Amino acid sequence: MAISRAQMMKELLPGLNALFGLEYGSYDNEHEDIYEMETSDRAFEEEVQLSGFGTAPVKSEGAAIAYDSAQEAFTARYNHETIALGFSITEEAIEDNLYDSLSARYTKALARAAANTKQVKAAFPLNNGFTTAFSSGDGVALFDRSHPLVSGGTNANEPATPSDLNETSLEQAVIDIGKFTDQRGLKIAARPVRLIIPSELQFVATRILDTELRPSTSDNDINALRTNGAIPEGYRINHYLTDSEGDAWFVITDVPNGMKGFTRTPMQTSMDGDFDTGNVRYKCRERYSFGVSDPLGIYGSPGA
Repeated sequence: MAISRAQMMKELLPGLNALFGLEYGSYDNEHEDIYEMETSDRAFEEEVQLSGFGTAPVKSEGAAIAYDSAQEAFTARYNHETIALGFSITEEAIEDNLYDSLSARYTKALARAAANTKQVKAAFPLNNGFTTAFSSGDGVALFDRSHPLVSGGTNANEPATPSDLNETSLEQAVIDIGKFTDQRGLKIAARPVRLIIPSELQFVATRILDTELRPSTSDNDINALRTNGAIPEGYRINHYLTDSEGDAWFVITDVPNGMKGFTRTPMQTSMDGDFDTGNVRYKCRERYSFGVSDPLGIYGSPGA
């Protein structure tokens, strides 16, 4: 009895999936250093920023209590994109026993392509967040000194003057993050968590965060950033940051619902045969989105 094409594909698919999984799993998921990842079961997700209440006033004896109402400040929307790619192996290649060598090369290349796209998509808000090429839900650039508040004030999640990464600029970032307020102007206990940098800044970051004494001085002063644990999780390198001079840097904060990503459909692979050509086709597909709900979840400087 001849082996049918359907039977052949059942034999081939597990092998390709195994190769795909091994190659895809070897990549560091650098987006996980930036985003809180959640699952989604809809075509898009929306998250509404509520204002909360203002400062509670003093109630005089016998006076009526004052009432306040929360407001919707803005809405962040996440539109999931479908990312898909595939390849085919000719019937002749299979007949000539080239399946093993071709499938191994093609499957690893497919995994690299899918992984690269995901990391590029994830880095887009950081690479474009200093202009309106990527805006947060409040209508201004992701990194801005004028994020509007319901109270009429503003929040700033970038330095007053663009600066390179150094001891002074990072200390100022910690100070600025500590000044964040909610939509009604009440202080929030925001703190830095980790530094996100391109590979060009890894040595600078090590000197700033890991030395016991202040870098580039002869005063034997302690390194306050290290002693205070100002950046508790240290730094992470992201290889998909595209600043032309390699000097943009970012601080992830502990503000909840900041930078977020949604997985609508996890990575799927499938295989089928084309009756007319005899080719066997293999594809991968996933759906996801990256964005920001609360811009106070990140602080950034474009460099000097």
